[in-house]
Amino acid sequence: MGRFRLQVNGRRQVVDVPGDTPLLWVLREELGLTGPRYGCGVGACGACVSLIDGAAGRPCVRTVEDADGARVTTIEGLSEHGDHPVQRAWVDLDVAQCGYCQPGQIMTVVALLARVPDPSDAQIDEALRDNVCRCGTYPRIRSAVRRAASLVRGAS
Repeated sequence: MGRFRLQVNGRRQVVDVPGDTPLLWVLREELGLTGPRYGCGVGACGACVSLIDGAAGRPCVRTVEDADGARVTTIEGLSEHGDHPVQRAWVDLDVAQCGYCQPGQIMTVVALLARVPDPSDAQIDEALRDNVCRCGTYPRIRSAVRRAASLVRGAS
């Protein structure tokens, strides 16, 4: 067992777990945050994507020991009322079908727009290439990224 410190969704957290525990299990089981989803456990699907020190990261393949001291933002911490521009775009364009992968998709897009405020289709595709949507809502996802980019830039 180890004692690890994280800042999760703006709150300091201390967890006592084995150091090799995946960060995803700490978020879900220890802290009760179910937004990051378990999809594959090997970092291949993107269902668990959260922001780790501001970058899109996959907590299913990162141990809590490796994340000690990190700032982690999950979908729950993105905005208090679900009104972050990316979340608004998702709702405006009715992106989700089953919704399972959407928190990971949204968090990946948040990281993309922080780096590239007006991404091209190629940049959108590259950023999301490892985020799997089993329902195939990719055209709506791309449209929502464009909508979110305009919202972030202040366009209507």
